[in-house]
Amino acid sequence: MLAVRGWPSQSQSGRIGLHMNPIELSDRLGRWSSGRGPLPALLAARLRRLIDEGELPPGEVLPPDRALASALAVGRTTVVAAYDLLRQDGRLVRRQGSGTRVAGREPTGPRPTTSAPIFLHLLEPHDGVIPLACAAPDTPPPELAEAFAGILPALAATTGDIGYYPAGHPALLRAIADHYERRGVPTRPGQVLVTNGGQQALSVLARALLAAGDQVAVEGPTYPGALEAFREQAARPRCLPVGLAGLTAAARRHPIALAYVVSTFHNPTGAVLPALARRELAEAASASAIPLIDDEVMSDLAFPGVVVPPPMAAYADDVISIGSLSKSVWGGWRIGWVRGPAPLIARLARLLAVHDLGGNVVAQMAAAELLPRLDAIVCRQAATRQAQHDLLRRSLARQLPDWEVPAVPGGQTLWVRLPYGDGTSFAQAALRCGVAVLPGSGLDASGASQACVRLHFLARPEVLTEAVRRLADAWLSYRPPSAPATAPPAMSV
Repeated sequence: MLAVRGWPSQSQSGRIGLHMNPIELSDRLGRWSSGRGPLPALLAARLRRLIDEGELPPGEVLPPDRALASALAVGRTTVVAAYDLLRQDGRLVRRQGSGTRVAGREPTGPRPTTSAPIFLHLLEPHDGVIPLACAAPDTPPPELAEAFAGILPALAATTGDIGYYPAGHPALLRAIADHYERRGVPTRPGQVLVTNGGQQALSVLARALLAAGDQVAVEGPTYPGALEAFREQAARPRCLPVGLAGLTAAARRHPIALAYVVSTFHNPTGAVLPALARRELAEAASASAIPLIDDEVMSDLAFPGVVVPPPMAAYADDVISIGSLSKSVWGGWRIGWVRGPAPLIARLARLLAVHDLGGNVVAQMAAAELLPRLDAIVCRQAATRQAQHDLLRRSLARQLPDWEVPAVPGGQTLWVRLPYGDGTSFAQAALRCGVAVLPGSGLDASGASQACVRLHFLARPEVLTEAVRRLADAWLSYRPPSAPATAPPAMSV
């Protein structure tokens, strides 16, 4: 599978090349402007690294000067100077009429990596940039260490067990099933698969349920990691409103192979789907024979006093639920799961076994120890999360009063609409001022969220205050392009 995010072109030499879209290249550049030195030198250094690492293969056609400058929110002279530095190094070839290419032969074969900003921000080193792009608790609660301490006697007494459990350790399977039972969803251990976090759960479901060209009903906007998992299988996102309203009508117009919803504390908008809408969606998916994934990774993150409706699986047993402890406990604890019909879980376990003979059993045993105390942990943390949420909104209202920043009842993120410009070019301006935000273009396959950015509010108060100060500086100097640079829909061949 080759994910094509650019468009074909023909040079004067007659060769068919591939123009990389400026938005994709902007994404791949990551935090290129956060270092010290002149902008052309910083840009050239990051492009040189991408070329040397094979991310920009020989023959790749780079965006025109003006297009890339617009996507990066810099002057055209910055891009021209960076390209010239790389031409002098022999890494680029610039010819009148045929554009700018990476030196070497035409690229062949797939590019096996991702350019999604949400992942690239995690791969970047900590360099003084305040990361408001990727959200997760940065301090594990004391119960995590207690859980690991609690399993030591059982671990020391283990004999006759090689430790391979492709579907998950039996103790954790039982604990997850009990977790759903307490929430009103009867569940057997055979309906649960343990994964290495929620992202792996999405990836294995996409591999099992999608084929090239399939349509996936997704919300616009939605969690960008889900879009990447679906595109990896060469599937095509079909955008519906948040909550997947109109799923039945959409399925009548074209077959839908899979539907994906974040029903509780929606990522990124924070919305909560009401109980009646959950029932209607679950029943509509069942009636249309569409597998429905309900991403519950955020579902435990309610603010004090907020009552959450029952899980989507309470309304239809064939709903596929995804859960994780990475957002509710600690991002470094890679424990996730899939809850669904037993035949699907058995199929997923066989598929996962090809890639992973089993997760970290010690971590899974600790998760089984901690899961009964999860409600107490998230309840204790709820007031702190709400205080962080309120602080970030107050600071934004004071320093950036023209920004539209709706309150949310839980979760970890705010969905911000800018009064002008676009999130992609502003994210570059913010990065130069030392704060990373997630542009809306990468979260909405329909292209309708160009003017939005996503911010998380989990940082310490002094960090949030400093982040807003830097955002205000970036906004003061921000000059949006005359027209926002938009990427064409991803195609798969």
